[in-house]
Amino acid sequence: MAKTSSINRNDKRRKMSKLADVRRKKLKALIMKKETPMDERFAAVLKLAEMPRNSAKVRIRNRCELTGRPRGFYRKVKLSRIALREMSNSGLIPGMVKSSW
Repeated sequence: MAKTSSINRNDKRRKMSKLADVRRKKLKALIMKKETPMDERFAAVLKLAEMPRNSAKVRIRNRCELTGRPRGFYRKVKLSRIALREMSNSGLIPGMVKSSW
């Protein structure tokens, strides 16, 4: 089980990212447009730099829903490899069976 503080920190990043998503996209689009004057683009870069770092989507870490484990994460089921194996062996995931050949 992951530390509660790291899980909470990641949840906080998700919320901040969701709130600042629209503003970030507008600023990024303004920066990427080559037709806008250089001083406006520079001002947009400064505004983007003033925003909290944790509001960037890049800083969000995918974690297992059950254990909070950050590594070995399967996006489709939002579980780590260990939790996925335990749940599939106990028959909690429909359609998933242990392979044999």
